[in-house]
This record gives sequence, C-alpha cells and structure tokens, in this order.
Amino acid sequence: MTLRTHPDLLVGLQTSDDAAVFRLSPEQAIIQTVDFFTPIVDDAWTFGAIAAANSMSDVYAMGGDVLLALNVAAFPESLPAATVSAIFEGAAEKVAEAGGIIAGGHTVVDDEPKFGLSVTGTINPARILTKAGALPGDRLFLSKPIGTGVVTTALKREAVVAADLAAAVASMLELNRAASRAARRVAGVHAMTDITGFGLLGHAAEVAAKSGVGLQLRAGAVPLLPGAVRYAAEGHLAGGLGRNRDYFAAYDGGIRIDPAVPAALAPLLYDPQTSGGLLIAVAAAAAAELLVAAAEEGARLWEIGEVRVGGERGIEVVL
Repeated sequence: MTLRTHPDLLVGLQTSDDAAVFRLSPEQAIIQTVDFFTPIVDDAWTFGAIAAANSMSDVYAMGGDVLLALNVAAFPESLPAATVSAIFEGAAEKVAEAGGIIAGGHTVVDDEPKFGLSVTGTINPARILTKAGALPGDRLFLSKPIGTGVVTTALKREAVVAADLAAAVASMLELNRAASRAARRVAGVHAMTDITGFGLLGHAAEVAAKSGVGLQLRAGAVPLLPGAVRYAAEGHLAGGLGRNRDYFAAYDGGIRIDPAVPAALAPLLYDPQTSGGLLIAVAAAAAAELLVAAAEEGARLWEIGEVRVGGERGIEVVL
C-alpha cells in the first residue's frame, strides 16, 4: 500500500502513534482517533462509559484536549432499546466529563455488540507528545495500575471477587485527563503513550523502538489492581496476553525478564489493558516537577523504570 502524506499531517501512518494529528494553523492542530470493542462488563451504562474513556485516552496520550466525539456502534436487533440507550448515555456522560460533546455517530446491525467512539481533539502543534521522544536517562512513570485483562477474564468465567471487579471498573472509568495535563506542564517530558491492548510491555516496546533506546522496567514497582496476581496465577489470562508475549518477545532488541520476577507477575506485564494509564518518559532533572504537577492536577503516578544509558536496545525487566 502506498502511504500518502501531506505537509500538515504531523502524525499519521508514517509515524504510527496513538492518534493522527493534522495542523490547521501554526497554533492549532486537530487530533483524530477511533476505538471500539465488545462488552467487558455486564452493566450497559458502565460499558458505554468505559468505551468512551478508552477511546478518548489516545487524545490525552498525545497531550491534547477532547473536543467532540461520534458514536461507533454495532448492536444485534434483539438488544433491548433501554440497553442501547444506557450504553449511549454512559458514553455521553463520560465525554461531558472530559469537556467534550457527542455530536452524532453511526450504528449498524451485528450479532455481537460493539461500541466505541471516533474522537476529535485539539493541540498546539508545537506541544505534541509522541512515543518517539524518550531519551537516555529519562525516568518512566505510569498513571494507572494494570490488570484489567485478567480481572475481566475472571468476570467472564464467574471467578471474580466483587471488590476486585469494582476496583478495576473504577480504574477503567478514570480519564487520563489529569495525568496528561500534568505531563504537558513539564518541559522535561519527552514521550508519552497510553497502555491498552498491547499491555505494558508491548506499549513500552513501541516507545523504545520509536525512540531508538532501551528501557529497564522494575516489575516490583509496577502498580497492580487488587486480585490481579491471584487471577493470573489461577490462569485467568486474556487471549491477547499470549499474542502480546509472542509478538513483542523479539521486538526491536527483545524483552528480557529476570528469572527473579515471580511467575504470576511476569504475565501481567503483557496483560491487555482497557482504558489503561499513561506511560510517561521524563528527564531525571524534571521528575520531581512532574510529581508536583500530578499532585496538583489530581493524578497518581508510579515510577516504574528508566531509559537505559549506553545504547543497548530492547527492554530489560528486573524485580
């Protein structure tokens, strides 16, 4: 396929980041992204809200603000109208929380329900954050715990503890808006991406490859959702986890996991996330400033590793 480009397409297929960015003027660009998936929770309103938060996350990963969104829906004819309405309402309320509005959309008939959003955001072209800017010596921060894949898989198998599910749902409903705002306040932030279907290691591997650097992650410092280790140990692993592990194990320098990392913890680093957090690479000298900005914005950040100095590619995971 021929990749067509345009002088105002600042981020597109050639750079393959979290979202596309198109310049409108020297001071303004639009961010465009789309995402949708099948239900991961039973409650219709919650599904719609999680799908919306997940879709908007790519705008926040680029350092932008949400402007408007369009529903992207596929529902079976047998799905009750009240259920469809609740999904739409959950999404609309979450977009409103982000300061945007749902302005329309498109629905088709499908045997398996699917829902998400096409989202338009705005950003100053000079302030775009991508996966490709991480520098040697940068420190790595994560804004949400991981484990939504194993928790929702346990839900499907009727093996989940209610409190664990509630914690996972709360995390998925949380917007990445505050963490994004904190990151864009700090000049020393060099790269950012959100953690979704490829899992923490998959998205970290993309940052490493696109930035031309190597990363060291500390597995013991990665925040985990309640019950995640137990569900992993019990074998409640999402199908995408194995695909992530197979694909990224040898990706651009490979991923090396120290044998000291517990057997139940290692798979969680590949766990596909829904509406996961932001992974932020920031200069060591600006790390304290980032933490202050996060606290002021109401965001949580966990330091989980660093960009290695010395030029070795790939990812090393230590305990």
